[in-house]
Amino acid sequence: MRRAGILLFDGVEELDAFGPWEVLSFWCQNFPEDGWEVAFCATSGGVVTAAKGAAVIPHELWREDLDLIVVPGGAGTRPLTRQPEVLDWLRRANARGALVTSVCTGALVLAAAGLLKGRPATTYHSAYDELLALEPDCLPDRESRWVDSGDIVTAAGVSAGIDMALHLVDRLAGTERARAVRRGIQYDPEPPV
Repeated sequence: MRRAGILLFDGVEELDAFGPWEVLSFWCQNFPEDGWEVAFCATSGGVVTAAKGAAVIPHELWREDLDLIVVPGGAGTRPLTRQPEVLDWLRRANARGALVTSVCTGALVLAAAGLLKGRPATTYHSAYDELLALEPDCLPDRESRWVDSGDIVTAAGVSAGIDMALHLVDRLAGTERARAVRRGIQYDPEPPV
């Protein structure tokens, strides 16, 4: 069984975490033959208070055996950029071949860990200056909803995490599987404004 973990922390942006969760959990629950499971993980036990006030209890503490990591965004990413244990965990995961991804300002954490040096990446539209301050050699892509640079995938703000997660299913299990997941969660965006 391969394992995906979505990192939770105080100040996490709800949709940054729950958008990919909806995609990945639907995939894992409805297509167990693909051999994946997903969980919310955190750096410490207890309730996580998200950006808009949602209280969430992670399934588990962060693990060293994750094959896919999603780092959501939110105001809580700024403290994470200064936590050596989080940055080291991401570096170790990347070094052992895990697919490390981010949504929104989660890219700041990847930049602080040195994972975006010389790579194209995207983030929340107003966070590019912060991104470049943390990693001046990053190649910002201000137009794409998600950017796949191999072992690192970044998504732009909030709802782009859903698109990225569908891309991950496509990459890991094929286009037809990703289409089945999209249909299953009825993701057909047509904004009214």
